[in-house]
Amino acid sequence: MIEAMKFGQEEFPVNLPMELIAQELEPNKIQIEDMTVAQRIHHALENPIDSKPLKEIVKPGESVCVIISDVTRRWQSPETYIPILIEELESAGIRDEDILIISATGTHRRQTKEEHVGLITQEVYDRIRIVDHVCTDEDELRYVGTTKRGTPVWLDKRALDCDHIILTGGVVYHFMAGFGGGRKSILPGIAGRETIMKNHNLALNPGLGSGTNPDARSANLSDSNPVHSDMMEACAMVHPSFLINVVVNDNQEIIGAFAGNWITAHRAACDMVNKMYGVPVKEKTPLVIASAGGYPKDLNFYQTVKTLCNALEVVEDNGTIILVTKSNEGFGNEDTRRQIADYPDMLEREKALRSDFSIGGYIGYLFAQTAENYNLIAVTGIPQSEFGSSKVHVVSTLDEALALSRELNGGKDLRATLMPHGANTLPIL
Repeated sequence: MIEAMKFGQEEFPVNLPMELIAQELEPNKIQIEDMTVAQRIHHALENPIDSKPLKEIVKPGESVCVIISDVTRRWQSPETYIPILIEELESAGIRDEDILIISATGTHRRQTKEEHVGLITQEVYDRIRIVDHVCTDEDELRYVGTTKRGTPVWLDKRALDCDHIILTGGVVYHFMAGFGGGRKSILPGIAGRETIMKNHNLALNPGLGSGTNPDARSANLSDSNPVHSDMMEACAMVHPSFLINVVVNDNQEIIGAFAGNWITAHRAACDMVNKMYGVPVKEKTPLVIASAGGYPKDLNFYQTVKTLCNALEVVEDNGTIILVTKSNEGFGNEDTRRQIADYPDMLEREKALRSDFSIGGYIGYLFAQTAENYNLIAVTGIPQSEFGSSKVHVVSTLDEALALSRELNGGKDLRATLMPHGANTLPIL
């Protein structure tokens, strides 16, 4: 039984002959231990990976900086594990006044008191000082070195002034850095704007006109991924004392927690993500049909980049990709919209991105670049007129998309890979 492709709160059947469906990819089902979230966090802290327990690392009288993600990462439920981490520090003799929580905002905005409370709970907020990192506040930055790729590393000196730095966060696939979590708490988390821009520009090949670096992609934690390896080098400069990272399921429930060494505990979390969402495939196909997974995963085009990047892993060169994403909220990011719609050609898009890099702009560039190299058909509620000069084809239904695919491919149906949960399914050849 072929699963329908979800489109907002609707769905479209896949009207292709069965003999043309090469494979239907689904996330893996994995066994997880039956524990509460609190039990998972305690178990991780009591069984650290390649590290002494936190209680044996910190000493009374020492200062500790706990780095947390900002409100854009609320899906990782920090309010469930930060209080437990604070309890652990307290039991080791660390006083409230010796703890500083820094929210790793990267280039994001400052947060409200209500958002801080939501991240760490009212009880922790009332006891522990919490501040936002501000990447443009040069008075709060300190230079710590330059990476071998030439990134000058400026970091929040309030973290550097503490005796210990503890990294926290959630781990998911990341379309540039390989995975989230781990070293990203430092770069981009508490880095200066110049540092972040230099690092993120590594997602582009050297030289104007050369486009994106194919090694800066989901699941790639090798040295070949310059974004990741540059982040690792910057993080190593601050010698984090400890890490706790979590993994969540599609319902944003914490199903895994990993603590200990900032490198290997993070890798263990990445391994769990791979076991859940990394799906082995035997072939690439000329057609890929991928849904972001319906509401709320396809609220906007910006979010659909995960589905695009996953589809690119299994489509043949010069093939056709059909993305099913209702995007009721439009593009969801002004930089994404601008990159897709406001430039006359790819060279001008790339010039703009290199001069003022943003994640939203990079996402828009990826869509436009894909439409140059493949037949990219979007089944979406966004009108064709809003895609400007980009070569993205826009239709309203999956049947229309299949008809257009036939037209673009000489009147024939193509052998297809189906990805009904494209945002959470990474094909691995």
